[in-house]
Amino acid sequence: MKEHLIWVICAAVLLLIAGLPAALLLHRKLRQTRIAAGLTFETAQGIVEEGFVQIGGIEQWISIRGEDKSNPVLLIIHGGPGSCYSIFTPHLRAWEKHFTVVQWDQRGAGKTFGRTGRRGSGAISMKRLTSDGIEVAEYMRAHLGKVKLFLLASSIGSTFGVEIVRSRPDLFYAYIGTDQNVGMVRGQDEGHRQLLERLHALGMNKGVKSIERIGADPTVWTPDDFTAVAQWTMKSDPRGFRRTIKLLKDAVWYAPGWRLGDIRAFVAGMRFSLVQLLPEIARYDAWAHGTRFEVPIFIFQGSNDVLTTPALAKAYFEEIVAPIKKMELISNSGHFAAFLQPEQFLEKLLVCVRPLAYDCGMHSVQQV
Repeated sequence: MKEHLIWVICAAVLLLIAGLPAALLLHRKLRQTRIAAGLTFETAQGIVEEGFVQIGGIEQWISIRGEDKSNPVLLIIHGGPGSCYSIFTPHLRAWEKHFTVVQWDQRGAGKTFGRTGRRGSGAISMKRLTSDGIEVAEYMRAHLGKVKLFLLASSIGSTFGVEIVRSRPDLFYAYIGTDQNVGMVRGQDEGHRQLLERLHALGMNKGVKSIERIGADPTVWTPDDFTAVAQWTMKSDPRGFRRTIKLLKDAVWYAPGWRLGDIRAFVAGMRFSLVQLLPEIARYDAWAHGTRFEVPIFIFQGSNDVLTTPALAKAYFEEIVAPIKKMELISNSGHFAAFLQPEQFLEKLLVCVRPLAYDCGMHSVQQV
């Protein structure tokens, strides 16, 4: 199971835009300005860059932020499909003291989709996104003068994130998966049954009827079915749902530098990406792609994640063969664990992950 909740929230926001009073828009602008001010830093070794880079034959948007260019690079692969995580940049401000954080709006997502549109995006597939991701990593290694990077992949991004490090282990110190998505093939009947039980217990009869109508087999779902299942799965955990809704609403509405047109492109890109990728998503099985890796593998999963459950992630993790492997839960968080609990997540990165860049020797190319 994979979230597509951001699409629903953004669509709701867009329905309200036309009737927004000027005072509310002014409040949004002031809030964006305050958030942007909190993102500034002035260090001699710092880096703040954003713009379009030629990746996979099209212009794709990349952001680079960090207080010290000598720090290791953390490349983030967002989920969705098509839901870029640059909206969460304010939540990762503390990370930028220890990593150079790279956000990439994938083909069909965010500002990349805003630039290229449907016609300019080309066909989107897991293979294409894997190839693009490798090209982004190669570009960042050369651009920042690094030997290797860390790869942090989330949700749908984790399905091809593991393929990126499997294909090019020479580019990475380690893989970090969060909201680790192992597919809907295994345990789909059990997951369907458990979802219905939770909805019954909460008296959500409308949800029960919807889920019973859609059925357990994702290979016959439409994009609307996929979105409905994600919605009702989230609603089956009311406390987690409320927290996630607030996180996403604030992130989308107050993202610094984002115009209303950026939100429109965000929504359109997510819908476009979902339609393109759903057949592959429905049939994806992480085990079928192999469980052997040449790089260390870390999985930091939200303890209460009902979309990409810790139980399924753990089942996959236990069969992984890697030089180092470790799985830990991010407490008091569900999906989007890195953004619901950024400080707790950062602590795990600093203790378990970041030292690998130094244990492996020089992590940057000597500058003459």
